[in-house]
Amino acid sequence: MTLRKICTSKRSIYRFHSTACSHNSNRTAIVRFGRQLYERMYPVLLVRADGSTIKIRYKEPKRVLMMPIDITTLSEEQKKARSKRREVKKTVQQSNDDFEDDFKVDDYSKFWKN
Repeated sequence: MTLRKICTSKRSIYRFHSTACSHNSNRTAIVRFGRQLYERMYPVLLVRADGSTIKIRYKEPKRVLMMPIDITTLSEEQKKARSKRREVKKTVQQSNDDFEDDFKVDDYSKFWKN
């Protein structure tokens, strides 16, 4: 038997797993693609260390971009205040006090039905 007699038509060859991949807009609703490079520049508000603000064009879509503060220019009081704010705050444990009550069932038994 030859190959021509087994495969009677060309369509039977191409039917085997030939489904096309269809991408549509629903795909972007499920997953946000993490891009390494953005094609356009985005308007961003830049906040300087002294508190002044400037509108700039930035490569990533952000609302506010803050410049880091140079610690060497701070005074000793400001350095101590910053380090104190960065310390881990300890939580205060509340003690459960047992209160004694003077509830007596006999005083309220007149309100119950027998």
